[in-house]
This record gives sequence, structure tokens and C-alpha cells, in this order.
Amino acid sequence: MRRTLVSICVLQAFSPLTWAEIAPADKASVELQATSITGTADYETAQGPVKGYLATRSASATRTDTSIHETPQSISVVTKDAVEDIGATRLQDALDYAGGVGRANNFGGQGLTTFTVRGFTTGEFYRNGFPINRGYPNMPDANTIERLEVLRGPATMLYGRGDPGGTFNVVSKQPLPERTVTLGSQLNDQGMQRGTLDASGPLDEEGRLAYRLNVVGEGGETFRDHVETERYGITPVITWQATDATKVIFEGDFMRNNHPLDRGLTRFANQKGTASRDTFWGDKDVGMLHNDNSMAQLRFEHLLNENWTLGGGFQWLDGTLQGNGIEANGPTSLSADGRTLQRNFNYRKLEWTDKDTQLNLTGHFSAGGFDHTLLTGVEFEDYDYKSIIQRSSAAAGTYPIDIFDPVYGQARPPLTRTPTHDKENLKTYAAFVQDQVALTERLKVLAGARFERFEHDYESYVSGVKPWSAADNAVTPRVGVTYDLTDTVAVYADAARSFKPNTGAARVGGGFEPEKGKSYEMGVKWEALDRQLSVDAAIYQIEKKNVLTTDPVDSTFSVAAGQVRSRGFDLNVAGNLTPEWRLIGGYAYVDAEVTKDNTIRSGTRLMNIPRNSFSLLNVYEFQDGTLKGLGLGAGAKYVDERAGQTANTAFAMDAYTVVDLLSYYKVNDKVRLNLDVKNLFNREFEEGAFGNIYAYPGAPRTVQVGIAYTL
Repeated sequence: MRRTLVSICVLQAFSPLTWAEIAPADKASVELQATSITGTADYETAQGPVKGYLATRSASATRTDTSIHETPQSISVVTKDAVEDIGATRLQDALDYAGGVGRANNFGGQGLTTFTVRGFTTGEFYRNGFPINRGYPNMPDANTIERLEVLRGPATMLYGRGDPGGTFNVVSKQPLPERTVTLGSQLNDQGMQRGTLDASGPLDEEGRLAYRLNVVGEGGETFRDHVETERYGITPVITWQATDATKVIFEGDFMRNNHPLDRGLTRFANQKGTASRDTFWGDKDVGMLHNDNSMAQLRFEHLLNENWTLGGGFQWLDGTLQGNGIEANGPTSLSADGRTLQRNFNYRKLEWTDKDTQLNLTGHFSAGGFDHTLLTGVEFEDYDYKSIIQRSSAAAGTYPIDIFDPVYGQARPPLTRTPTHDKENLKTYAAFVQDQVALTERLKVLAGARFERFEHDYESYVSGVKPWSAADNAVTPRVGVTYDLTDTVAVYADAARSFKPNTGAARVGGGFEPEKGKSYEMGVKWEALDRQLSVDAAIYQIEKKNVLTTDPVDSTFSVAAGQVRSRGFDLNVAGNLTPEWRLIGGYAYVDAEVTKDNTIRSGTRLMNIPRNSFSLLNVYEFQDGTLKGLGLGAGAKYVDERAGQTANTAFAMDAYTVVDLLSYYKVNDKVRLNLDVKNLFNREFEEGAFGNIYAYPGAPRTVQVGIAYTL
């Protein structure tokens, strides 16, 4: 806590005197397609700022600056304004109103939360087109997000291995052409204290060299007993317009997250009731896990001529998750009395390094009487991961706790087991090509394919686990068609495949066949109300095979023989209906089930997947009169009942509805105040399940206040 307060004090030290030496910006700026540093342009670009909630262009689904209306895929964009309005501090907060996105495993508060999209659990996160979901990365801080884009369905053709449900791409804040410094502070009644800095501006008189710096210091108590957190991060970005045709961008993100291992509440079949949502079954004296993540990107863009652009870059990720924790022993760890939980004390050290290199060539030309946007690219990724987990004895009575009346401070048992001690390396070589063709003024076709090779090596130091090496080749095509029925209504169809290597070792030695998926989607996109409201609806079917299931010979091992299917409908809206009124939200119906498994019945629902979910955020900001600058908003989220595990007999998480209220007041151009009430009616609910025995509780009613001051 002391370090958090020091961090906040340091942020306040960035006073006007600190920045007085920086010369005023020349309002003229140099632009280089979508990644220019201009912040005052009257038109939107795929990577630039968005006014309000309505984004009209995206590069996430095509890697080219393309109109969302003309892209044959369902896309939602959560803008910086929406992130700011809801008082988000984490990426998961920003996704609550993205439409059809649910929460799954939060990794005990340690790293990147997984989400559910179109019936599948996914952790496919990218930052400016580079993967950031390797290892156990920290959740990107909301203070660094310019826009957060949700791609529904497979994106493997562009990004490589991944789940078929969906992919997320974070477009980070980039340097602005004029000097600006914003200090922020947020507090809530659960104990959170947060300070932020967002500074930007030119570094030379011509504006060719510019910077952006985001800093965050956060910490304090949570609604969970004895669970305190700390979070520190710094995100520098420097852009250099080397010539009129060449731009270079360096971006870093360095973050530490300190958090106890908190799996949530248990949901055993023989449990005598449900404990309070604030009950923690770890121990306050065990300490925190320390999650350190470093990321560096070096990106470039070079105009070869007016029609051809060469771009790409290199990303380096490095991370460590290390410390002590406490967990239940497993599915049978609750004693017959229905209240005594058998736990183990454990230590883990997980380390990962990922290096990713990309090179893309984009061209605009006419051939055969048609206009083309051609994208070709190559990519190489080298991922290393090492882990060791040591645990105390799993024998009953070694480290028990009463889940309804926990007593803390027990002596820690010795670490006597090392069930996990391994390392792996995954190399990926890929090339892809994509063509967007305008066959007529109204009919457009997108087609592409990715050719990828994976070389996977695994070695375990645990007795009885054999090392293995595997190599796989994959071709993941995609084809989509868009047709404009009118100037504002378009229909589209899309088909794509996905590919993702399985991890772990089989009973007979060696790895597993990779997961393979295929998706079919049809939809309509409508630019309604004089193009101020975006409405898109789609129906889809996704199938995935080679899902790991229990080995029929030895249940302690797995085989890649399972199959699952998801089909459904989603509807998403976003818009600036008037200068005062903006909204974002969506509805999703999902029917996701097992279609083949060695032990689970066909038709069994997939865990964490609600059949129905709905979210809608409305914000009204007064533009005139005595209330000018006052914004009032309300958000509602409904999540249907969900299975807590994919099993023949599964516990269920109840349906719930949560209502949020938000308000802010722009005192003037420099000061913005906010007051938000989250979970207004103090509804008890569970966000998501993990490990067949855990369900993480949602936060109670929380009041959050804050201030942002722009120097």
C-alpha cells in the first residue's frame, strides 16, 4: 500500500513546471496513412481515435484500413470514450459492453483473463496486431487503450494459431501532435486507489519526433477478505517520421502485478451451502504472486509509392510469474462433512519469452477490370516457456480450512511434491496472402489463405513423463462476400478455418493432433439513423475437432478425440445517436455443446457459456445550458444460466442481471469529475468457473469516484 501511495505522489509531481521546457507544438503534422500521429483530423482512420462510440473503420479484421461496413465479419469496437465513461481500469471492464463477450478464467487474479465468444473460451489477445497472450501476461491497463476491437469467428488466416470463437486486438494510444498532460486519480469504497499519467507531444520543432507516456500506480483492498493488490506500469511510445515516406514507432509496456492466488469460491456437490462472496480460502500471511511482464515493439511503415506500402516490425515479450499460493487439492478435496476443504501450499515459478517478427506488403491496383487491395506477409515466432510448481502433501489433514468459518495463520506445510517441472519451445513459420476485390460498386469479395508450420518441442523433468517433438503444417483459408443492398444496408457471408496446437503429453508418448475448427457466418450490417447508429446481426456455426478428452485406457492422460459445436445468433449496436446521446451493446444467443467425447455425453453444454446474454450502455451528455458538460449514463448486463464444468453432471451458475450507473462532469476543458455506482442493486452472481470446482464471485455494489486534470 505504501508503494501505491508513493506512486500516486510521484504522478502528482508531474506538474506544469516539469513540462515547461517542452516547446509548444507546431500544429502542422506529418501523416503516414493510418498510423500517423495526427490527433485533429476530421476523418477516422483504422488505428486512430474515434469520436464517441461509433467506429467506422478497422484494420483488425483485414490488416488494411477498411470500412467495417464492407468487412465480411462481425466486428465491435470499444472506443476510448466508452472506456473512459464506464470508469474501466482493466481490459475486462471494457469488454462488458462489447456484445456477446463473457468472462471465464481469471487465473486467480494473476494475468490475462480468458473470455467466451460465440460458444468458445478464448484468450486470443493482440496489441497492434502482435500477440500478447503468450505465457501469463498482465491484463492491459485501460489507460493505454485507444480502441479495443472484437473479431467474432476465426482470425487464424491473419494472426495464426488461435481459437475459432473470437480474437481481440488492442489498438494502443499513440503520440499526439500537440503537448498535453493529463493526471488522473480513481478511488472506490472497496479500497482501490489509483493514479495515472497520460502525457504526449512533439519532441522537435517540426513534429517529426513525438512521444506518448502512460504511467499507472494502483493498489489497495478488494471486496475479497485479505486480498490486497498492487499494480504498477509504464508504457512509453515514440514515433519518428524519418522521411515523408517512412515512419518508425517504438512502443514498450512494462508492468508488475502483485496479487494473492485467489481462485474464488468452491462448488463441490457435497458442499453444505454457499459461503459469502468475500470469503478467501487462501491465507493472508502467504503473500502475493508477482507477475512481471515486459513488452517492446518496433514497428515501421514505408510508402514505396502512392499504391504500395511495406510495413511490419518486431515484438519481444518477457515475463515471470513467481510466488506462493494456496489451492484446493482437487475434485475430491472437500471432506464428508461438507465444509472442511483439504488444501495444499504451493510455490511456482513460470517464465516465458516470445519473439515475433512480421513483414507485410500492401498494394492498391486495378487488374482484370477490378480494383484490388492485395496484402501479403510473412511471420516468424519463437516462444519459450519454463515452469516449476512445487506442492505440499495432498493427504487429508495436512492443511485444511473450514470454508464457512476459516481460521488463518496455520503453519505452512513443507513442499514435498513437484508435479510440474518442464520446458517447451514452439517455433512458427508463416506466409499469407489476401485479396480484397471490388467486383462491382456494390459487390466485394475477400479471399485469403495462411500457410503455417509449427515445430514444437517439450521436455519434462518429472519422472514418467516422456519428452517429445512434433511438427505440423496448416493451411487456413478464408473467403467472404459483401453485397450492398442499399447505400446503408449490406449483407455478407464468410467461411474460415482455424488451427491451434494442443499442449501436453500423451500416454504413449509424443504430443497431440492440433485442434482444427471451421466456421460459417451470414449477416447484415445497417448504418441507421443517417449513419449515426451501426447495427449488425449474424447467424453462425462453428465446429472444432481434436479437442482433448479423457484417454479411455488411462484416465490420468488425454487423447485428442473430442469434438464440439457452437451455433447461434448475435446482434450488436453502437452509435452517436445525437450530439448528446451515445450507446453500445449487444445480444447473443449461443447453443454450444459436445458432439463427441470418450466420457462426456453428446449434447452436454460447454462450461461458462450462457444461452442468452445482453448488454446495453446509454450515456447522455448535456451540450448546452447550465448543465453543459454533465454526463449521465446507465448500463445493464444480463447473463443466462451457465454450466460450471463440461461434464455429465455439472454445477450450474445462476442467471443474473447487473445494473451500473455512471455520471461525470466536465468542469471545463481541463477538469473532469466522475461518480459511478457499479452493481447498483448489490446482486450476488458468479463471473465464471474454473477447474471444475471453482466459481469466481462478482463484485458487490461499488462506488467509484475520480478526477482527471489536463495541464
